[in-house]
Amino acid sequence: MDLAGLRVVKAVADTGSVSRAAEALHCVQSNVTARIKRLEEELGVDLFLRLSRGMEPTPAGRVLAGYADRVLRLVAQARDAVAEAAGRGGRLAVGSMESTAAVRLPPILAGFHRDHPDIDLTITPGPTETLLAEVLAGRLDGAFVGGPVAHPDLAAQPVFEEELVLAEPAAGLTRESARHTLIAFGRACAYRGRAETAMREAGRLPFRVMEFGALDAILGCVAAGMGVTVIPRSVVEREPWRDLLAPRALPEALARMPTQFVRRADAIETGGMRAFLEAVTDPARFGSPAGRMPAPLAGATVSPTSRTGLNGLTAAC
Repeated sequence: MDLAGLRVVKAVADTGSVSRAAEALHCVQSNVTARIKRLEEELGVDLFLRLSRGMEPTPAGRVLAGYADRVLRLVAQARDAVAEAAGRGGRLAVGSMESTAAVRLPPILAGFHRDHPDIDLTITPGPTETLLAEVLAGRLDGAFVGGPVAHPDLAAQPVFEEELVLAEPAAGLTRESARHTLIAFGRACAYRGRAETAMREAGRLPFRVMEFGALDAILGCVAAGMGVTVIPRSVVEREPWRDLLAPRALPEALARMPTQFVRRADAIETGGMRAFLEAVTDPARFGSPAGRMPAPLAGATVSPTSRTGLNGLTAAC
């Protein structure tokens, strides 16, 4: 049993197919099949069931795939730790919600890059549920996600709290039906559930949802009068959206949304990750387009605005 064999086991278990595993590993299918057969002979057990629809791990295969996942993550962490010790900086793969990446991260990343230019940092945007899965799978070292997180394999650190608002076009909606059109990310987004609750509490029933995969596409469609969305106030207050969108306050129970940085609980904290967390949690590194400092989660307060409530919102729209 070697690392190459463990990579094959994990790839087949993750993809459920020899062909997809070979594609992920950039090798031919015969190599994948031969590796699996060799491991099965070595261990004296069947690792996968050969089905018409693909490959399914046996109980023994699931156990080995779990160990393979842990071993390969430790190898990657060891490689990064050695690179750091040798003064080569190391690597960090971080995920983020699009709104966080657009508004909160630029000043943090600027300071981090200035202080640690040798660390190879990549940022992958995505919705919360997808990012959580990527962290659990070890493909991301950590991620900024929305809402409370409770998972035995994850460590979550609150970083700041957003105020969600109902964003409408400053120029007004183009038609009555637009009041009942929610423009949003897919259901994997942490804000989606809050947005649907806001529509129901506003009495905008029935409502339809237009899904988009990019933040600027959502904001552009709202600005054009096609519908409404629920988004952090910090996004609405940046250019060019501050002149194109009208933010309306939500009840506090819907408005408060914590942003947390999550990592695997069993991950070894590298120097690069430690430095990144220091940059994230140092309030002096935060900035916002409106010139306000986003409050840390523990002491966060919703921006003082006149609150008409959702029923009042409906009447005003």
